[in-house]
Amino acid sequence: MNDIKIGLESIDWQNYSIEVASSYASFRSYYRIYKENKSYILMDSSLDLDSLLPFVDINHRLSQSKVKAPQIIAQNIQKGYLILEDFGDTHYLDILTKDNYQQLYQKAIQEIIKMQQSDISNLSIYDKEFLIFEMNLMQEWYLEKYLNITLSKKEINIINDSIEKIANTVLSQPQDTFVHRDFHSRNILYTPTKDIGIIDFQDAKSGAITYDLVSLLRDCYIEWNTSEVEKLALYYKDQAKLDIDDKTFIRWFDFMGLQRHIKVLGIFSRLYLRDGKDGYLKDIPLTLKYVLDISSKYEELDGLCEILKGTK
Repeated sequence: MNDIKIGLESIDWQNYSIEVASSYASFRSYYRIYKENKSYILMDSSLDLDSLLPFVDINHRLSQSKVKAPQIIAQNIQKGYLILEDFGDTHYLDILTKDNYQQLYQKAIQEIIKMQQSDISNLSIYDKEFLIFEMNLMQEWYLEKYLNITLSKKEINIINDSIEKIANTVLSQPQDTFVHRDFHSRNILYTPTKDIGIIDFQDAKSGAITYDLVSLLRDCYIEWNTSEVEKLALYYKDQAKLDIDDKTFIRWFDFMGLQRHIKVLGIFSRLYLRDGKDGYLKDIPLTLKYVLDISSKYEELDGLCEILKGTK
């Protein structure tokens, strides 16, 4: 905390009180600062300096698209600190219910459409190599390291073949779209003015059109009725004015979800094994359920489904 006080003094930030706001899976920490009857968020990226300039860059791109990213009040890039507009403590996850989730998700879908208008120049691309790299985290960290499973050569070939098919289907849909990459109920804040505040966007890339949609609707932290989720996915398709039939769009949506959830199985396991963060282990069952439910719909993924079924 002393380092933080020194950093704040370097930008003439004085006469304040401070408390911990949150700390999630990354090496960033967040504090709430009170000054002159107003509150602000201090983002401490001193342990992750490389993420700071991308955060500032993406913040600007989103703001240009009228997306409610937090206004930057002050900054010390060298030490890794930003003082941001405070969106409050109410996340989507805190307020979603069976009675309101469709309305709230439609509101968030409109925000996705706005985000997708953001400038993507010089953003790294969600290409095939990266899609596959992410999915390979599942075999290494979930199957082999977390579950201590020794895979046969045949099983490894099935996994690799399935990953290839998933990547190809993801790439068959429209690309060159702004992708937040973590647009879910914990990264959407419902502000006191009932606006949607967007956070944790510094890893944005240019990629597939359904990525943020499936992150939102097949959230690793909360589950909704499958048919209603598909209706909301098609609501996005209609609102975005995509000239594609429903069946093809749902296939894009499903395979994009598989890519993300296969990756997340690996990431949640790695957070526990490498970083000592066990809070995400409880979210593995739902993430695995998504993978099994969707892979079982498509005959070409039967082999992958069978392998992962054995890990329940």
